[in-house]
Amino acid sequence: MQSPSRDATLAQWIAQEQAMRARLAGPGSLSLAEVSALSPAEFFEGIGNGELPSPPIGTLLDFIPIEWSAGHFVFQGTPDARHYNPLGSVHGGYAATLLDSCMGCAIHTRLNKGQGYTTLDLRISYVRALTGSSGPIRAEGKIVHLGRSTALAEGRIYDVDGRLYATGSTTCMILEARG
Repeated sequence: MQSPSRDATLAQWIAQEQAMRARLAGPGSLSLAEVSALSPAEFFEGIGNGELPSPPIGTLLDFIPIEWSAGHFVFQGTPDARHYNPLGSVHGGYAATLLDSCMGCAIHTRLNKGQGYTTLDLRISYVRALTGSSGPIRAEGKIVHLGRSTALAEGRIYDVDGRLYATGSTTCMILEARG
């Protein structure tokens, strides 16, 4: 039998995902110039409100943004058989992509208008296997350091019970948009 708090958390996660999916626009991308003309808040609010296209990678791997604030970003997805490797568990690239995305977006939330970033280093530690029965999972990224030319972030993937599946850290190079 599931605990009432687990049931409540699961219901909340599902409701948040359904509400966000209802708002998201179809997949697409913007040019670097278009993204650079927006503040991070304008960019992410535009995606979250369906005014800007949702990132195609989220459609491909079926994960969506759930919440964000300065220095913090959360994606949610539910792994299934589409994400399996030949050994019968979710491919490690699924977790790596979610972690790369949440950590990179956490950094993006703190950039200035006209700045961008790219991943220089990505480190992942797998704690337990993801499977189709893992249920919805969240990938949460947080900034550790934001400098003039580099930024560091850490992330984790967990389920509604708080079980940890993977952790990660990244170093990103901060880029100034070119005219």
